[in-house]
Amino acid sequence: MPSFHPMKSNLVSIGIFAGAMLVSLGSSSRFEEASEAAFQPAAAIPVSVPSVPASTWPDAEGTGKPETARYRLFPTLLRGDGTVFPGGGEVPLPGYGPVPPAMRKARAAADARLAELAAERQPILAGNQILAFYGKPNAPSMGILGEYSKEKLAPLLEGYARLYDDANGELGIVPAFYLIFGTCWPEGDIGILNRTVVESYIEFAAERGWLVFLDHQLGKYGVLESVSAMLPYLRYPNVHLAIDPEWRTLKPMQEIGSITGTELNAAQAQVDDYLRDNALPGIRMLVVHQFKPAMIRDSQVVRAGFDRVVLVHTADGFGSPPLKKNTYANNARSLNMPVKGFKLFFESKVIGAGWDQPLMRPEEVLALDPMPMVVMYQ
Repeated sequence: MPSFHPMKSNLVSIGIFAGAMLVSLGSSSRFEEASEAAFQPAAAIPVSVPSVPASTWPDAEGTGKPETARYRLFPTLLRGDGTVFPGGGEVPLPGYGPVPPAMRKARAAADARLAELAAERQPILAGNQILAFYGKPNAPSMGILGEYSKEKLAPLLEGYARLYDDANGELGIVPAFYLIFGTCWPEGDIGILNRTVVESYIEFAAERGWLVFLDHQLGKYGVLESVSAMLPYLRYPNVHLAIDPEWRTLKPMQEIGSITGTELNAAQAQVDDYLRDNALPGIRMLVVHQFKPAMIRDSQVVRAGFDRVVLVHTADGFGSPPLKKNTYANNARSLNMPVKGFKLFFESKVIGAGWDQPLMRPEEVLALDPMPMVVMYQ
């Protein structure tokens, strides 16, 4: 059995210790709540809710539609007047004195239904961060997820999650496996991860209330074609998707690839439509990686307002903390992609591979502006 890298950051040993503490003492209540939030039941929901008192919900474009249950808001689902669902229906009608019992009951029922709609359609990132381990199973050169089995990694992942949960204030934390689903080979060919392996990670994660990201490196294929290969896995409610423009090339490791903002919008629409057409529950994340401006050409046209998709704009790339912070700051200027992610690199045993020197501590990561909502370690 291989051992963990002896020269990796002390965070590894801290994470193992924290993971062991979680196993022996049990998860904190916030950790359990975050895990449960990943699997909110979501039956088919009607668009119109006639029984609800007239209110305005912003839609994807920021306009209002009365009596329509919109659920895209991030990070907290609000009513059109900017307040959280009130519940109870106790507010008196102006000029009419106390609320009659029948009206109070009707209001309470309406507010309860709105609350149900909110819970069913609330994105996992509403009140939570994601802490993920990245890599390709059984491929030690492609990240920590490939170096060790999911069973061996589970306590370490829990330990890292606890470190972030202790440092991120009121936010919860949800662990995740971040699988390289489509690997770019020479000349842009793509190797697809075995379905049995993918489903074993999905099921392992689901048992623990964790998430799974499937990441496609694109290669010689189009964005829509690549995303299409991952769509069937959205039948699992804990699965989210990612694309990596760096590898959209015929010469991997020799040149850095790219996509366009229009292609990224089309990918979001594709996921949004697939969820609707197949009556699949929940809002899903679509992560896009970037560490060079040219990796997303015409990025100003990207829109991040699709109802069923939360776009996560992730700063990739290894290096020193100042270099990584500069990359993140460049990404942060893309205000049209407001939800950010951040990737870190453990020391690698692969000859010629790069890593973060030194590895940033959770407190440093959380101090980035804006705070990244998805954090991953390769």
